Amino acid sequence: MASPAEHLAVIKDPRQTWKVEHNLTDILLLTICAVMAGSEGCDEIEDFGEAKLDVLRSYGDFDSGPPRADTIARVIGMINPKHFQRISADWMQERHQATAGEVIAIDGKTHRGSYDKSRKKGAIHIVSAFSAANGVVLGQVKT
Repeated sequence: MASPAEHLAVIKDPRQTWKVEHNLTDILLLTICAVMAGSEGCDEIEDFGEAKLDVLRSYGDFDSGPPRADTIARVIGMINPKHFQRISADWMQERHQATAGEVIAIDGKTHRGSYDKSRKKGAIHIVSAFSAANGVVLGQVKT
């Protein structure tokens, strides 16, 4: 199965090579992930990149850190949107086929009463992944 970066690498970088600070695949990967996570607009995509940089680095280089909103807007404006959409859809289709269409439900809960203001302790959050087909919890993370 091809990585997201391998799928995105087929998109030709329209920028002048001597002006490039961020890899095209990094910008596109960030954009896809941020939009899938609910980001709206380039400022929110930039914020997502800053917040999730460690995770993003496991899929791309991000040697120069996350790109700024103006860079994201400029690059996205330069590429063919239909080609970008097709490549993104192909990647998601491949992921769907790899899991045989299995639905993994992600759920988050905040435990009431777990916040302790006097000790400056935040509330306890639990995020769970549940396999709908098998009826089992695949994992839980306390944040």
